[in-house]
Amino acid sequence: MRLPFFKIPNRLAIAFLAGLLLVQLLGLAVWWASWPPVVPTTLSFVVPSGEAATWEPLIANFREQNPDIRLELVQGDYDTDEAKAIYSADLRSRRPKFDLVYMDVVWLPWFASEGWLQDLSDLLSEEELAKFLPSELAAGRYQDTLYRLPFRADLGLLFYNQALMADLGVEPAQTFEALMAQSQRAQALGLVPWGYLWQGRSYEGLVVNFVEVLAGYGGFWIEPSTGAVGLDQAAAIAAANFLADTIRQGVSPQLVTSYGETETFSQFLAEQSLFVRNWPYFWKRANQNDSPLAGQVGLASVVAAAGRAPQGCRGGWGFGIAQNTAHPEAARRAIAFFTSAAAQQHFVLDSAYLPSRTDLYTDPKIVARYPFFPEVLEALENASVFRPSIPQYDKAAEILRNHLTEVLVGDITAEKAMRAAAAETRELLAAS
Repeated sequence: MRLPFFKIPNRLAIAFLAGLLLVQLLGLAVWWASWPPVVPTTLSFVVPSGEAATWEPLIANFREQNPDIRLELVQGDYDTDEAKAIYSADLRSRRPKFDLVYMDVVWLPWFASEGWLQDLSDLLSEEELAKFLPSELAAGRYQDTLYRLPFRADLGLLFYNQALMADLGVEPAQTFEALMAQSQRAQALGLVPWGYLWQGRSYEGLVVNFVEVLAGYGGFWIEPSTGAVGLDQAAAIAAANFLADTIRQGVSPQLVTSYGETETFSQFLAEQSLFVRNWPYFWKRANQNDSPLAGQVGLASVVAAAGRAPQGCRGGWGFGIAQNTAHPEAARRAIAFFTSAAAQQHFVLDSAYLPSRTDLYTDPKIVARYPFFPEVLEALENASVFRPSIPQYDKAAEILRNHLTEVLVGDITAEKAMRAAAAETRELLAAS
């Protein structure tokens, strides 16, 4: 059988085909060069000024793992109230600038009630959600819908100077009475000019301090489920009087009414006070190499009335997603990353902020650096109080701050101030 005859292409044909292939390759190269480059999706969010430096390594880590998403941290000298104002103004717009909403726990009811946030109920599996502190997850819900995934928790604690406490020969105070007595004794011995420092400036810190003292007397501010107001009851009057008494009796300086967290802790580190009420992350600052009190600072629960359990006020921050975000899927990926165990561990080790995941309170690396974490977990679960979770929180807090300030500067009695605050708060809730 003869094979079919195939004519061998001549050199001209081969050259033609090669030229045609070259033209095609050149065309592909031009097309590729002119094709628009892939631009990463950009997400931005705002954090209070004190946290900015701690966020940078975490953001760099996220960028390495997610090259198609660029995260921009909006930095500035913003306190908590200023950050809230920036977010609330942005969320009102039809196309928010900030896809991610990094929010204080007390903002959630307001933001969610305005329809500004997306439902995050399906962002993580039920198995993964079970790894968070139940109270932190509950604080991220509004009307049974999850709008905020918790990133870090917070709890008011009592810091004390261990060396001075040893000089006094006593254990740290557990009651209001003991706190005043130990403070006055330390002052009488000339150990410190002041016994107790706290946050008395007319801002959210004043509200937090009052809430702790109020709970320590067995009282309440607002009951969210019923709308009941307890500011004119005996416990609230006693709480306002206690804060005023620290000033009237010279245990705290009159200038405490102008102090925030940083000012009070700076004075404590300068050995100006036996006690200071503050947040756990200040422990890192207390034990830095340049701290005058490195290795000499102790932590205890805030105090309460005799026979009552102490109730540290809860803080905490978490992430939501703007309802009208242009990049919902990218935002969901970012939140899943930031709230993961690995990301929280990195952040906590670097900052001493409390995590929102339960297991991290006993994580060996974290406990080696912050040995008080297991005890803090116990306090979070059994000895803490949240501020009322209501959409009108901002206005209710303003009412409370204004009347408390009048008491602290001596313009009005605690009884009159708390009765007026209760009446105004009830009017606020009734009008909403």
